[in-house]
Amino acid sequence: MTTFHTARPTPVRAGAREWSALVVLMLPVLLVSIDNTVLSFALPALSVALQPSGAQLLWIVDVYALMLAGLLIAMGSLGDRLGRRRLLLIGAAGFGAASIVAAYSSSAESLIASRALLGLFGATLMPSTLSLIRNLFINREQRRLAIAVWAAMFSGGAALGPVVGGWLLEHFWWGSVFLINVPIIIVLIAAALLVVPESMDPDPGPVDLVSIVLSLTAMLPVVVGIKQLAQQGVTDVAVAAFAVGIGSAIAFVRRQRRISHPMLDLDVFSNRVFSGAIVSNLLSLMGLAGFVFFGAQFLQLVLGMDPLEAAMVLVPGLIATIVAGFVAVRLVEHVAANIVVSASFGLSAAGYAIVVFIGDAPTMLTFGIAFTVLGIGIGLAETLTNDLMLASVPAHKAGSAAAISETAYEIGAVLGTAVLGSILTRSYQQHLQVPEVIQEHSADNAVETLGGAVEAASHYRNWVGDDLLASAHAAFDIGVQNTAAAGIVIALAAAVVSFRTLRANSTSPAPPAEDEHPYGQLHDCRPRSAAAERSSQSAKCERVEQLAHP
Repeated sequence: MTTFHTARPTPVRAGAREWSALVVLMLPVLLVSIDNTVLSFALPALSVALQPSGAQLLWIVDVYALMLAGLLIAMGSLGDRLGRRRLLLIGAAGFGAASIVAAYSSSAESLIASRALLGLFGATLMPSTLSLIRNLFINREQRRLAIAVWAAMFSGGAALGPVVGGWLLEHFWWGSVFLINVPIIIVLIAAALLVVPESMDPDPGPVDLVSIVLSLTAMLPVVVGIKQLAQQGVTDVAVAAFAVGIGSAIAFVRRQRRISHPMLDLDVFSNRVFSGAIVSNLLSLMGLAGFVFFGAQFLQLVLGMDPLEAAMVLVPGLIATIVAGFVAVRLVEHVAANIVVSASFGLSAAGYAIVVFIGDAPTMLTFGIAFTVLGIGIGLAETLTNDLMLASVPAHKAGSAAAISETAYEIGAVLGTAVLGSILTRSYQQHLQVPEVIQEHSADNAVETLGGAVEAASHYRNWVGDDLLASAHAAFDIGVQNTAAAGIVIALAAAVVSFRTLRANSTSPAPPAEDEHPYGQLHDCRPRSAAAERSSQSAKCERVEQLAHP
């Protein structure tokens, strides 16, 4: 009997157009990363200008990532159906408009609403970048390098954000930090129309509005419940939020199992490497977000540095994150991915340990060293976990997979601020001693944040102000110590998860992931379901060719 062997095609290597498209796709990544770090360094100015309560300050930071987390899966699926470039352009225009609205907010409530709009449109940007990379770069080595560039741009934007933002805050009002998004948006829209090809799932199915609503009501209440639990313990609001979120999540999962064209392919979670990479991603960003949240305030409000000086302290760590991402590309060729990723979380734990154990109180030097060590760990983990995640799914599901990864990313950022930020805020408020004269003459929320306490102390040029300032600094230092200790626990948990789950990975790519067409999944012209079998194969392949050669 003669046996026929079908040779697998050599993965398509990216050319000049694909690399040019990658450059353009880095602009929305730059937008989102700048927006996150710029806001962290604007918190002291915001505290003085808008007088938010402690809870409102956390919401100003959190609501952006919260909306992203709730909508990323829906938007990733929508991009698969409507076209990833099209959704990218829509999101870019909306993001620019929302940035202008945020810049001119006149109250804490209006800024929270504006940040929610930024999150809404940001959710259309993020899945598009990773999913387009997945479809542009089919060759495993090229894709890993492209993802390293993607991760580096996140870190580069985080490094650029504080420097640019610090300069803006020294010369203009706090709203100027949002206006820097507008020129980037203009360049992004023009360049994307020229060099970024359209891509979508060739057999997408209809838009499922019910699943979109369920995904949103599953994500938002759970994060709200976590925030309530961290800030106030078990309350009726926290219990109700968890009940709504868990109920919606169960209904969402059941619906995805039942319908013929699910918005989210739950089968991807059966892949141990995919699931492990997602959880590792979440925990790494949780640690990073928590560090930046308290670090920016400590450097400015306790050590007395101006915004630009404080930003420069963290820049070496952010540069180290970029370098580590590119080192990871070569390192994983010689060392198993699970060992590299778990060791990276060991470095993150070491960064937090420096804050806790070196000296009686953190200094500018210890903060800089700690963040550099933390940054090396984050850079290694982010590049490899995103590559492992994308490599474990076929290209036609790149939008959904990227959305899951980005959702984990944003949930990690939310939890970093919600959990670690709440530990910081609660510890600060518990240890703060406010002189009676200030309690009598100040609003209830005037000293709920360190920025508010510093502002209140400035109105008393005597022992009253000195006592309040000393107490606020001491209370915040205790909060930093407690928060850093929690960060160590999170990093060590991530090390265990990544070591146990990612060791199932081999250096070879997943079988269906290498031989796919970069723009439209030629390999997927075979039917994948009963519904697809009844469709016209020639029509589908013709559509793929149109996407491949727009």
